[in-house]
Amino acid sequence: MRALRRRSAQGPGNDRLTARHILSYAQTLDGGGVERALLRLAAGWIAAERRVTLAIGDASGPLAAELPQGVDIVALGGTDYRRMLALPGVVRRYAPDVIFCPGNHYTSIAAWTRARLGTQCPPIVAKLSNATARGDHGAITAAGHRVWLALHARFLDHLVAMTPATAAAAQGAMRMRGRVSVIANPPAMPREGPATPLPPGSFVLGVGRLVPQKRWDRLVAALPHLPPATSLVILGEGPCRAALAAQAAALGVRLHLPGHTADPLPAMAQARVVALTSDYEGVPGVLREALSVGTPVVATDSSPAINEIVATPALGSIVARDDTAALVAALRHWLSPFASRPMPVPQPGADSAKRYLDLFDRLVAQV
Repeated sequence: MRALRRRSAQGPGNDRLTARHILSYAQTLDGGGVERALLRLAAGWIAAERRVTLAIGDASGPLAAELPQGVDIVALGGTDYRRMLALPGVVRRYAPDVIFCPGNHYTSIAAWTRARLGTQCPPIVAKLSNATARGDHGAITAAGHRVWLALHARFLDHLVAMTPATAAAAQGAMRMRGRVSVIANPPAMPREGPATPLPPGSFVLGVGRLVPQKRWDRLVAALPHLPPATSLVILGEGPCRAALAAQAAALGVRLHLPGHTADPLPAMAQARVVALTSDYEGVPGVLREALSVGTPVVATDSSPAINEIVATPALGSIVARDDTAALVAALRHWLSPFASRPMPVPQPGADSAKRYLDLFDRLVAQV
């Protein structure tokens, strides 16, 4: 492990701060929504004169350009998930006041850290980034997942959900009643960078990693049933790229995979509709971002938060995960030249960094 950059949280009034030093961690900076939200929060914490340390398996991914100035990076030496088992040693070395676990994918490392450090472990706050009920689980896996969720109360001090519905689901599933707060992710902001190449004419847009969870194959399969000139653009990278390209070639449809983009908002503004066809989600920021630029959305019922975001039919359509006919009908509706685009819906979360800091200070003060 090696520290690449460091900035100490010294400044006027810092003697009044309780959580002066926040440590978080991630596997890669390859472009996931969890990691992007973490970097936005870190920027807000640094702006509030807190010290932030990020332990990262590989800090050279597409999101590296979004690392906030002044963050202290600890390189864990590789992208293998097991590299993060070094986190207890990082905590001992850097002595943070609080640990922030940025999503469900990382809670096993939080459990490991608590087990290794015991009473010497600082408070751990985790963010719920995926639904507690996973749409890709069979009966046996789902039962095991429920047991795992129930264990979280033993090693987490506090949980943050991004909407009231996801908080309600988590309190029971994770047995953390009285220890759950609702704080939205920080909003996406326009970023400078090269323009994303987009096809001419009408196109459906997907934004997210090319991974099995997102089930982009559903969207590709719907293309032959849409108006002939319709293209599909998916912004993101991942292991499913080749399979999606092969599926599109076999169907003879127009699929464009430009890769990761630093700022999807311009592409969203140009799209006729933004679609999300996942098996499971937490609170998908892509839907809020699309609605913020006045673009309607079509989403599968992959999370309790979907109904909170797509609150009225004027904003978009929600369809069952495996209802192909409903997905096609919803896409055709919003692709129609007679469909009215919604009024822009401002993204929540402008005060998210401050609300997290208030929570961190309160927990550390209790210790």
